[in-house]
Amino acid sequence: MTSPELEVSGNFHGCGHAHEHQRVRKAGHSLVVDIHCHYAVGAADAHLREVMAEAPPAMPFTSVASQKVNVAQFAAIGPRLHGVRERLEDMDRFGVDVQAISPSPGQYFYFAEAELGRDLSQIINDGIADAVATHPDRFVGIGHVPLQNTEMAIAEMRRCVKDLGFRGVEINSNVNGLELADPSFRPFFAAAEELGMLVFMHPLGFTHGERLTEYYLNNIIGNPLEATIALSHLIFGGVLDTYPGLKLCIAHGGGYMPAYWGRMDHAWRVRPECREHTAHPPSYYMRQIWVDTLVFDREQLNALVHVHGADRLCLGTDYPFDMSEPDPVGFHAALDPSVREKILGLNAAGLLGLVVE
Repeated sequence: MTSPELEVSGNFHGCGHAHEHQRVRKAGHSLVVDIHCHYAVGAADAHLREVMAEAPPAMPFTSVASQKVNVAQFAAIGPRLHGVRERLEDMDRFGVDVQAISPSPGQYFYFAEAELGRDLSQIINDGIADAVATHPDRFVGIGHVPLQNTEMAIAEMRRCVKDLGFRGVEINSNVNGLELADPSFRPFFAAAEELGMLVFMHPLGFTHGERLTEYYLNNIIGNPLEATIALSHLIFGGVLDTYPGLKLCIAHGGGYMPAYWGRMDHAWRVRPECREHTAHPPSYYMRQIWVDTLVFDREQLNALVHVHGADRLCLGTDYPFDMSEPDPVGFHAALDPSVREKILGLNAAGLLGLVVE
């Protein structure tokens, strides 16, 4: 790295877009950026309660035992999930220089009527912007969009760029059961590509989780499975073929797809319906996307580096939940130094348009 300043270049296009650079700082030799961490805005929950007597559960397929654990967990992490002081203390303890903070998945609120969804998105984004403003050298904003209405989602994404200086938006892996490859979402992906916005896809349990209720399986298995299905639709449905410049990052190691895309490629070769919307096999499009390294096992991390490549991997922790990586920097310590520096922070800095001081 050069000193005192390093500009990490991404796929950026011009002024007024998400790639206008944000200055951040690093404390150690390597820049460390957490691309997968969450912030909840209490004002959004309060506004929802004012206008809706009872909202549907965020994760319906959750056993009573898991619900009890979750209640205790949210009570314990409340100051970190909703605040900044304890969050900064944890970042310093973990060796994390920058958090790209995104909405808590429990606040997707896609079930709300369109205008209410827009209002909730604005409340969430304003809350995240307030948090970022407290320490703009440590926090980067990833916004919320009301995907139940594509036009409103695009408008709010543009506000995130123009007024709030956000670097990306977080989306669920489906919208009220509708696949992201549905034609109604094409204008959203087109706008994200044009703006240079990172689209961070983070599932919230599995849509058909009747068999995943016990043992927190709807999160443990359901989140990666949901990401795998959503990504498969984006690939086979031609979305990644149509928008090759889309900056898409998938949480939880990209789901199960990086470990088994050979079967996808084989289907593409032998089944004509699998080639209807794509010019290349699925593995080609997998190498267009980024995934985080939240896989918890070093052998699986090594496999991800080998299969997916170091240039498209970013450190992600799922902070501050109990399913987060407890030692994010140490987890990557055994990697080759050049690979480690890319994954710890350089790749994310390029995606997010950061200038490192």
